[in-house]
Order: sequence, then structure tokens, then C-alpha cells
Amino acid sequence: MTTELLACSLIRDIPDFPQKGIIFKDITPVLQNPTAFAEVIDRLCSFAETVSPDIIIGIESRGFILGAPIALKLGKGFIPVRKIGKLPHKTVKCEYALEYGTSAVEMHSDAIMPGQRVLIIDDLLATGGTSAASITLVEELGGVVAGIAFMIELEFLKGRSVLAGYEVESLIKF
Repeated sequence: MTTELLACSLIRDIPDFPQKGIIFKDITPVLQNPTAFAEVIDRLCSFAETVSPDIIIGIESRGFILGAPIALKLGKGFIPVRKIGKLPHKTVKCEYALEYGTSAVEMHSDAIMPGQRVLIIDDLLATGGTSAASITLVEELGGVVAGIAFMIELEFLKGRSVLAGYEVESLIKF
């Protein structure tokens, strides 16, 4: 585990959530602590600046919590990637595998302009399925994935391998 961030000491394990056998990494205590939350946003912004994105994507739902303040701080727009049926306008969709099942995500079909550099943000890298699906959506619309950033990476699930060829940053590794 990375130890230089205050956030490391605040992340709590919730056993058997969302189903038996899964240990959920709860970032709520990090969000409740303004110093730790600011530290996470500042570190993710530092990475973002190295990849020069034009726009920020946040993956539902905790990616919204991290991605929106990053976009605001960098003076960039924000795009939500959501679960099926949550966006009101015409969408593009991609299905993917989770560590405990399957799902799909959507993005508005007019969210990204061809050639636009995109930074994808989420709270946790596990198997990489949600991020890979988000990459597919970005590229389907002609965008360029500038980078992908996470607060937490579960290294034992090897999700980074699914994202090979992309610039990936994670602040805390378990």
C-alpha cells in the first residue's frame, strides 16, 4: 500500500459488499476529510497536467466525485459516463465484465469531438473493465485517450494489463 497520502489511512474495507467474497474499498472517509480529499484532487490534477487533456470524463459514480473537481480546477469540461438508461440524450454504449458480473456504460453521442484529448477518472482500478469500456466509447467518438487516473488500484486483480498502451496513474495501491 502507498503510504505517503493521508487518504491511505482513511480508506476502509467493507467485507462482502456488494456481494459475498468482495472486499469493498470505501473512500467515504477520504471525502469527509477536506485535507485528504484536497490532497487526492491535487495529486490527480498534477497527473492530468502531464497528459494535457482537453476534457475530463468521470465514470459513475465515484468517478463523478473525483472527476468534476479536477475538471473545474483545470478549467476543463466534464463528461459523465453512466450506467444504462441514466442519460437523457442519444448515447453510445459499451458492455464489459466486472469482477463479480457484467454491466454496460453509456455516454452522450455528442460528448466528445474528434481528436479531443480525454482524461478518464475513476476511484478504483480493479479488473479494468469499466475503464476499458470507457476507452471504447471515447475512441468510438473519435477522441484520444490522453490518460486514465485512479485514486486506488487493486494490483492483485491486474486491471492495469487491460489498459496496456495507455498512460495510467493510481495514487494508492493495494
